[in-house]
Amino acid sequence: MLQVQLMKPFCRKIEGNRIKLVFAYQYFSIKKDNDLFHFIPVEGKEIIVNAQSLQVENLSEVFVFQNGNRFIRLPLYQLLLVSDIHIHLQTIIGADDQNESGVILLESTEEIIRQLEQENYERMIDYALLHKNAALFKELQQLKDSNGGYQVENQ
Repeated sequence: MLQVQLMKPFCRKIEGNRIKLVFAYQYFSIKKDNDLFHFIPVEGKEIIVNAQSLQVENLSEVFVFQNGNRFIRLPLYQLLLVSDIHIHLQTIIGADDQNESGVILLESTEEIIRQLEQENYERMIDYALLHKNAALFKELQQLKDSNGGYQVENQ
């Protein structure tokens, strides 16, 4: 598990129903094992949080951390799963004590899993089409429910 050592947004913007937290060099660092990695804004540099639901909205944003010549590249959804970042986010955005971090993490984890399952399903459709596998394509189409989603059978 990664631990957030320091997390200070360079800039905090409130835009309508969203809170944008922008990070810059050395204002965000994580600890992996006993090594400290500092954030570098090579790819993603902001976290967008819905002010009402306190859900992170830009889960696919990729954050890069550096320690010497070693780099850790993590999508935000993965960072939420493998670190204690949600605690720091609550402190930064001033979340109410009424909203327990466990509930927020559970809800965002369920949403992440749903998104990953949907992306995997779409990749499976692409694979079936690419390899002209009509049987697999037909099976995947049968899994779709009436809402355009899919149902996976428990095995």
